[in-house]
Amino acid sequence: MFTLAHLSDPHLAPLPRPRWFELVGKRVTGYVNWRRNRHLIHSSDVLARIIADLEAQAPDHIAVTGDLVNIALHDEYKPARRFLQSLGAPHDVTLVPGNHDAYVRAGIRYSDVYWGSYMRGDEEIGFPFVRRRGPVALIGLSSAVPTAPFMATGRIGHEQMQRLGAVLERCEGCFRVVLIHHPPVSKPSRRFKRLTDGVDLRQALAHYGAELVIHGHDHERALIYLEGPKHRIPVVGVPSASEAPPGKHDPAGYNLYRIDGAAGAWRCEIVSRGLAGDSESVAETKRVMLTN
Repeated sequence: MFTLAHLSDPHLAPLPRPRWFELVGKRVTGYVNWRRNRHLIHSSDVLARIIADLEAQAPDHIAVTGDLVNIALHDEYKPARRFLQSLGAPHDVTLVPGNHDAYVRAGIRYSDVYWGSYMRGDEEIGFPFVRRRGPVALIGLSSAVPTAPFMATGRIGHEQMQRLGAVLERCEGCFRVVLIHHPPVSKPSRRFKRLTDGVDLRQALAHYGAELVIHGHDHERALIYLEGPKHRIPVVGVPSASEAPPGKHDPAGYNLYRIDGAAGAWRCEIVSRGLAGDSESVAETKRVMLTN
């Protein structure tokens, strides 16, 4: 059995003090939002409890689906690298970036400089990348693009999408886990936070298949199914790993995926762990068994 842990959207606190020249464009609105709201939501103490519980489960690998930083200040990226290093070495931790990691264009460069070793495949650099760990093929996509103020949309883009089909086909026979920050399907109310080329992603998955898609972004626990060529594909979202209860979204948590079996007869048990209600302790909150 192979156990994959999945956490997302830690929005690491505290926010470094910005230099005056950094507060231009979208960063201004993000900074105001952090001071008014987000610093009350994302707790470093809560995150520490979540990480301690995750480490106690001793997973074989950890997947992080983005939003380590908040407004893409340069001084946010080095502490975020230390956070990744606390989870494990690049071989044992796989990261894909979120929209806050690319809040401004410079954030894309900072992500690569400080976190690049966590976002590279076994053989290739760039997205999509592939990492094979045990029976699992981890396929990393980036939906992180700079957007206008008050927008949080994502986009995979034509080049990634062109390569994705070949990657999925090449990894057939493995338990293929697609990592992406934005969900492939969003509620109509989240129009300004959606994956803009989600239709293209869903078409690729319907044609080539995958065993599991995992994402963050919505700060909510979610499980939906997409159509695949041979079986339905579960798409699983997790809450922010640092959200203190009671909050606007689900309280902080993460998932474990316990993967067993072989091609055509995979079994995957989803174990959700996190804060229950306003509890300060971390415990199992739900189990779901998936088969194909």
